[in-house]
Amino acid sequence: MIADWKWLRPSGGAKLLSAVAVAATVTGCCVLLSPASAAEPDAGAASDMAVTVARTTNVCFADTLQVTGIVVPRNEILVRPDREGLQISQVLVEPGDTVVSGQVLARLTPSEGQQGGGTTTVAIQAPAAGVVTSRSAVVGTLASARAEPLFRIAAKGEMELLAETPVKTLASVASNQTAKIAIVGVGELPGKVRIFSVAINPTTQLGQIRLFIGSDPKLRVGAFGRATIDVGRRCGPAIPLSAVLYGPGGAVVQVVRDNRIETRRVTVGLLAAGQAEIRDGLAEGEMVVARAGAFVREGDRVRSITGGEPSARQ
Repeated sequence: MIADWKWLRPSGGAKLLSAVAVAATVTGCCVLLSPASAAEPDAGAASDMAVTVARTTNVCFADTLQVTGIVVPRNEILVRPDREGLQISQVLVEPGDTVVSGQVLARLTPSEGQQGGGTTTVAIQAPAAGVVTSRSAVVGTLASARAEPLFRIAAKGEMELLAETPVKTLASVASNQTAKIAIVGVGELPGKVRIFSVAINPTTQLGQIRLFIGSDPKLRVGAFGRATIDVGRRCGPAIPLSAVLYGPGGAVVQVVRDNRIETRRVTVGLLAAGQAEIRDGLAEGEMVVARAGAFVREGDRVRSITGGEPSARQ
């Protein structure tokens, strides 16, 4: 029986075949594992957080200044009597009436007891054409050059907005700058800067601006108005306002550079239509996270998608 089992013992050749089989098995395992190992970098890239980015573009911004004030005559004419002690016997115009130069506004007569009393009539005439804005003349009262003017006339009916602004912003105002003026009860009218004050109120630190509106029968002296003055125009890098993040140190944006987040401090200028002017810190063409600060931080690896491009991760 012992002699019969000798053929089952592994000979030198059998050992060699066993070694070859083991090596082939190991090699096969390595071949099977290699694709999975090679796929690891791609899987890592696919796992990067997708963020919506916006490109820094060149945008032109209108620099504006808003002021508030009241409607006043451009040139106001004060009508007073030439003689003292005359009594007002007739008033011929009312506020809102349009008058021409030389038109009789009222008549005065000497009061009883005065020389020529009740017989001599003095006519008060309009010095120039315009619109009567107010009158204080009352029949039966005495007219005096030292009292309130009998009539106030807006020459040619021209009106303007008398506004005030801080000294800091007054420096950007210049004559003939265009403006949009919204008057309560009237609506929006075009206008322009006529003159501005060179002196500042020492108490309020405000300076006056007069914006010419023109003649419009709907304008009323004393009405409240708000003007938006075009003080300049600037063009430069701009990004969506949602991309700007404000912190204790100022404004920052999250720039996507080489698929990583880079937090950068910027100087924000003018704002318009959801866009923010970047005065310093960004160059045209750079990509920024469209909604900054929501999910990413400095150094995070991200995958950029532009607005409107669907994300692979749902």
